[in-house]
Amino acid sequence: MATRPLQTPIATGIAAALRRCADWLETRLDAERERIALWLPVALGAGIAAWFALPTAWHWTGALFLLGAGMLAGWLLGWRRRLGRTVAIGCAVAATGLLLIWVRALWVAAPVLVQPLTTEFSARVERVEALPAREQVRLIALPLARTDLPPRLRLTATIGQAGDVAPGERVGLRARLMPPPTASLPGGYDFAQRAWFDRLGAVGTVLGTIGRAPEAGRGAPPLRARLTGHIHGRVDGSAGGIAAALVTGDRGAIDPADEEAMRRSGLAHLLSISGLHVTAVVGFAMLLAMRLLAFSRWLALRGLVLPLAAAFAALAGGGYTLLAGGEVPTLRSFIAALLVLVAFLLGREALTLRLVAAGALLVLVWRPEALAGPSFQLSFAAVTAIIALHQARAMRGFLMRRDEPWPLRLARAIAGLLITGLVVEVALAPIALFHFHKAGLYGALANVVAIPLTTFVIMPAEALGLIFDAVGLGAPFWWVAEQALHGLIALAHRVADAPGAVATLPRFPAWGFALAVFGGLWMLLWQTRWRRAGLVPLIAGMAVLLVQPRPDLLVTGDGRHIAAALPDGSYALLRDRAGDYARDALAEAAGIDAPLVALADLDHVACNRDFCRWTQRGRIILAARGRDRIEGADMAAACAAADVVISERWLPRECAGRWLTIDRDTLPQTGGLALYLGQRPRAVGALDPGDAHPWRRPPQVSGNDEAVPTAALGR
Repeated sequence: MATRPLQTPIATGIAAALRRCADWLETRLDAERERIALWLPVALGAGIAAWFALPTAWHWTGALFLLGAGMLAGWLLGWRRRLGRTVAIGCAVAATGLLLIWVRALWVAAPVLVQPLTTEFSARVERVEALPAREQVRLIALPLARTDLPPRLRLTATIGQAGDVAPGERVGLRARLMPPPTASLPGGYDFAQRAWFDRLGAVGTVLGTIGRAPEAGRGAPPLRARLTGHIHGRVDGSAGGIAAALVTGDRGAIDPADEEAMRRSGLAHLLSISGLHVTAVVGFAMLLAMRLLAFSRWLALRGLVLPLAAAFAALAGGGYTLLAGGEVPTLRSFIAALLVLVAFLLGREALTLRLVAAGALLVLVWRPEALAGPSFQLSFAAVTAIIALHQARAMRGFLMRRDEPWPLRLARAIAGLLITGLVVEVALAPIALFHFHKAGLYGALANVVAIPLTTFVIMPAEALGLIFDAVGLGAPFWWVAEQALHGLIALAHRVADAPGAVATLPRFPAWGFALAVFGGLWMLLWQTRWRRAGLVPLIAGMAVLLVQPRPDLLVTGDGRHIAAALPDGSYALLRDRAGDYARDALAEAAGIDAPLVALADLDHVACNRDFCRWTQRGRIILAARGRDRIEGADMAAACAAADVVISERWLPRECAGRWLTIDRDTLPQTGGLALYLGQRPRAVGALDPGDAHPWRRPPQVSGNDEAVPTAALGR
């Protein structure tokens, strides 16, 4: 008698389920076929991000093998199927991104100073950046005849020391140098990473006078410096600093208090020459050129007005980019502007997500390290959110022109600006919280006023002022610009000082940030209903941030500064004479927006000349604050009674805490620390001991050759 199986074998059932899943994905991708190309820069960025996230060359190589396996899997799925092509090409592009940043990191390799030192040397000045608001000048210097020093240094001098030092000049100086600093606390800004890609091997401070050749200072300053000085002469104070920042990108004269207010109010993007500024220059240049060229019947009849106007606008944008110093954000915006002009000439829709994707691809191929910086992430997230919003059917219907009274049209336009601002703020919030541990809450409202004021009043007034200064008639335009700038500064302070203007949260785990970014991209780049699935990783990533506990103790990388959490949510500082930089870094890492009080003034803290001792969440903390030497035998009992012992100096062997001992021996391996106390205490370090990125283990120079080739100054 014939028999048959009573149930389907497991393998057959799994295969059938996989086929159904593949068919469903094929259907989804076919419906989104116009949007698949938008994921190319995402795949390239994912490969770059994997290189930054994984610690060693073995991990990078393993990731390449996995991506190779993904390419093979895509090929096995079928090259004729859209799913197979998407998987194969996506893995190939991601592997390209990983290789691209790996090669770039090796290409820019330069030696780094091994330890702090004071030395004398001669150098050629490559770049000069004036910081009048701080009475400082920042120099990029290339040492001469000193192979024991890094080939490129960043030095800070006072205005009196630097005088009128110009790029290209040879100088002799004495400076205190140190290696580029790493993040002082977990989640903080890692300058060493940026310095590696900028080929900076040391930073330092100039000591004493700067020696210069006899003929130094006789040449004319660079155009950018002359234009900055001219603007400062027309508009005084911090308003003049903002005016110069809008034209030349020089932010050195902006008062720190005003700059912080701009940052807290969500207006700091106006100070960095990027998309808004380049778009304004290119747009006004093209409009002016079209109006002037239209007077020529010969050009108009032959259809040459638009191409010539676009060429003039491109030249204006290129000149503005060079004048602003050619920084990465400016160059990125100029590339995007060129793509818009090309789209105009081809008769295509200019502002599309394809344009944004093309710009992102160009930037990542040119400077793959830009992905890790907040500038790239913030600018492309903002533009993507704006275009995706205005491509939505509901938004297009709301803003569609209709026959209605002008007050309603104006109200509709203002509402559109407000909705756009809110969407941008939501899109940028995860990025701001990840990088800065804070995000402005009223930025959308502030930008409704600030962006039109900057685009249609301040920048045109400055441009007209510069033009009419050639015949001595620019004063009225500078007056208009100055009054508008004062209004902008007042708006920034008003918004920044409003209750609840800034949301602050502690360290955002990288994997939670990645979830939030993936969810946001999923929602922005797709257009059918399955885009709603992006809400799941977006909400999960933000939930990770919201449930993050605040650290109980923060210890900076040098061990000098310690912040302890208090029951009311504030923090107390061990050394109340800490500078603003240390205070700001500790407040950001703690996720607070309040002043740090003095630890020694608290009732539950016992302090003497050398140590402070207190109990926190059931743990006894012993922190050194003195500089006098203490014998190990005298410290042994106190250390043995403490759970955590912290010191910026080397501690003797007799001094060991019951759970953790932090001193000069351990801090170089861990960097700054965030301690979470309780029943299961844990410590999170700013440095990973297994991290093998090139800026963690760079080629080093000692700087111990004290030769001073002063004769080179005159050559």
